[in-house]
Amino acid sequence: MYVLTVDQRGSRRDIDRVDALLDMVSHADLVRPFERTAGDEVQAVADDAAVVAKLGVTLAADGHWSVGIGVGPVRLPLPASTRAGRGPAFEYAREAVESAKSQRIPLSVQGPDDIWAGHAQTAARLLADVVAGRSDAGAEAVRLMDTGVTQVDGAARLGISPQAMSQRLRSARWDIEEDAYHLLAELLRRADMSDHPEGIT
Repeated sequence: MYVLTVDQRGSRRDIDRVDALLDMVSHADLVRPFERTAGDEVQAVADDAAVVAKLGVTLAADGHWSVGIGVGPVRLPLPASTRAGRGPAFEYAREAVESAKSQRIPLSVQGPDDIWAGHAQTAARLLADVVAGRSDAGAEAVRLMDTGVTQVDGAARLGISPQAMSQRLRSARWDIEEDAYHLLAELLRRADMSDHPEGIT
């Protein structure tokens, strides 16, 4: 299981962005949805490593959030409220978000297996660095491709030539994104493949 604890960066000098975040992730496939836990922090529970990979990278790359991913068991049955949950994954997520706050790429992964959690963290930070480094034009092109259109159709929608579209995607390093997300999800799954104490999973 995975717990994401996400805290707004520089909130004392910024507007409260939590409501906008909750709206953005409202359709994510989660076991327990993101919920404000305290102040400008939110938390969610997930069982799909691919969902966690996408959310973690997207939020860390946004620049407004420190992202902690806790891997491991949770106490069952999960309560209806996310913030009422208990178990090692919640504790790891708390440690992870605190660690993330001091990193250039503000994302940390922690769990019972330090090696696999560390590998997942490295992959997540590298991918978040790629996403964060995109130009506005490159990010727009990638978002359009994520809807399933062809490069030719995407170029037409943006009013640019297919060659220009290809250049934007190449500069955005879009060609490695899908494989990188698959890698990160697999590393997160391996980090969660540990024996679970009785009564929690």
